[in-house]
Amino acid sequence: MTLSYDPLDEAFLANPYPTYALLRDQDPVHHHAATDEVPELWALSRFADIWESVRTPGDFSSAQGLTFYPDEIGQLGLPPNLVMLDPPVQTRLRALIGRGFTPKRVEQLEGTIREFVRRQLLSIGERAGEGERVDLHQEFSSTIPTFMLAELFGVAEEDRLRFGPWVHALTAIQNDGFRIGQLDGKGAVAELLTYFTEQIASRRQSPSDDLLGSLVAAELDGERLSDWDILGFCFVVVAGGSDTTASLISHGIALLSERPDQRELLVKDPTLISNALIEFLRLESSVQGLCRTTTRDVTLHDTTIPAGQKVMMLYGSANRDPREFGDSADVLDVRRTIPRHLAFSSGPHFCIGSHLARLQAKIAFEELLALHPHVSVDTAAGERHRSPFVRGWVSLPAGNFSTPDGPAAG
Repeated sequence: MTLSYDPLDEAFLANPYPTYALLRDQDPVHHHAATDEVPELWALSRFADIWESVRTPGDFSSAQGLTFYPDEIGQLGLPPNLVMLDPPVQTRLRALIGRGFTPKRVEQLEGTIREFVRRQLLSIGERAGEGERVDLHQEFSSTIPTFMLAELFGVAEEDRLRFGPWVHALTAIQNDGFRIGQLDGKGAVAELLTYFTEQIASRRQSPSDDLLGSLVAAELDGERLSDWDILGFCFVVVAGGSDTTASLISHGIALLSERPDQRELLVKDPTLISNALIEFLRLESSVQGLCRTTTRDVTLHDTTIPAGQKVMMLYGSANRDPREFGDSADVLDVRRTIPRHLAFSSGPHFCIGSHLARLQAKIAFEELLALHPHVSVDTAAGERHRSPFVRGWVSLPAGNFSTPDGPAAG
């Protein structure tokens, strides 16, 4: 296979893994010349290189944006945010904001999330039993993080019908690769910005114990966060915590559909689910790659990347690198020991919501496999995102729904 890396190529987006293997073996510091659609950039594909690079923000900065498109956030009219800052400012702000994402605080949401998941499964199961075909991504996976975000931010019940479409609009823009100029959802994003601004003002008048209220009450060096700081964080949480978690759940269902033996292991021993989630993320990383910008000339494998260059950190490639995960790196193994991985990145920008993402997915699979142990999906009939930055589903029809007593229609 000839080495050709085009981050927008349809064939590559459908199945990037053969290209990743070639990059790792033949050109681990790949230079992509500028084209009409993609600016000049470099791509790192090996686990060890990316692991060290994302942990060295002094050499690989996040402050110039995380995609290879210029000013992708500014053109949406959104504030700068946590993921586009470098230490030490990023470190101080992250520590302050991280109080809302402690394991203890996240665990307090478990009962509410589990109740919601059960309701969703009962509704879907009833429809499947009546012969309807259901879309597990649209009607199950993606509903869970949207519900969770509404709970986390304290969105009032009367606002939730609007909140869901706003979240989907923002993630759709992100999942389309921030193709500026083709952003049909900009109006919805502006509405979400206005909504959060109004809610911040409300929390300043009437304090609350939800995440938004805790951000309003927080102080940095004796001063309260500005509205702009809080808005930036709100959009990080929505963009980073919605479709990525939904994709984790859908990827897991799809992977288990291909390997019923692995699904049976989880059905028989649900304690394996937590480890299986990391294996799902490793094999099908929701975030396939994000960019950093070099602050100086950096030399890797006898190749020098000049200062000021965009560098694509290909997490999806790193997480399948045999140098890190052995010869079975492309094989699903829910019992695999995984000391480290890059599905949540690493270093200063390690995903601040990782606890919450894992909790949602754990509950989803515990409830799904208990009620529908033979669930499968029709990946051929599904539709994927077309983005070089994220890998996930737009739709994923169920191939089979079942109950513990036997299969049901679906």
